[in-house]
Amino acid sequence: MPDPEIAVVICAYSLERWDALVAAVASVAAQGSRAREIVVVIDHNEELRERAAGELDAGVIANDGRRGLAGARNAGVAATAAPIVAFLDDDALAQPDWLEQLLTGYAERPQALGVGGSIEPDWEAGRPVWFPEEFDWVVGCSYRGLPTEPAAVRNLIGANMSVRRGALEAVGGFREELGRLPSGAGAVEETDFCIRVQERFPERPWVYWPAARVSHTVPAAR
Repeated sequence: MPDPEIAVVICAYSLERWDALVAAVASVAAQGSRAREIVVVIDHNEELRERAAGELDAGVIANDGRRGLAGARNAGVAATAAPIVAFLDDDALAQPDWLEQLLTGYAERPQALGVGGSIEPDWEAGRPVWFPEEFDWVVGCSYRGLPTEPAAVRNLIGANMSVRRGALEAVGGFREELGRLPSGAGAVEETDFCIRVQERFPERPWVYWPAARVSHTVPAAR
């Protein structure tokens, strides 16, 4: 597969997650199918931005818009030019064929508005015995009940999603008033975005592509 026309945006806000951010960027840089652009967006944390700019092998920009994940994602989209934009959380690790699998999804489903993959929880303290896999969406991961084969879905999950630039531009990106904040408030901007795009293009699907895999840290405090 030729080098893809895909950009990867990773948003970060806290120095406490520095090691995870470094690992996330490295997992993207090591992809078999290389990203055209890797952009790290720092959400209103100048100390973190300076360190990231000096140490990460990626483009680093500041979110100069509204604080929160939605604003940071919009800033990342604006800083890239590739026709497809993929989003990875700063505490997630992409499998080596992640981008290849996402692009395969677009190749096999050319009408797709976007393609998202599976998000496997990496439990820092082990999965609680009382926490069923059906509830893994609560910690931002794929959950039992999602399709096990490629299929159309209502919305993608932000820790592992990619979107055609045209879809982002058609609805003005993510609604920043809904974006997740460091406090944990918000966090419905992805669902809202997918629904608004689907309403604009009702004949075109969001595609869940399970083979495009990432792991996502679930800290003990969570």
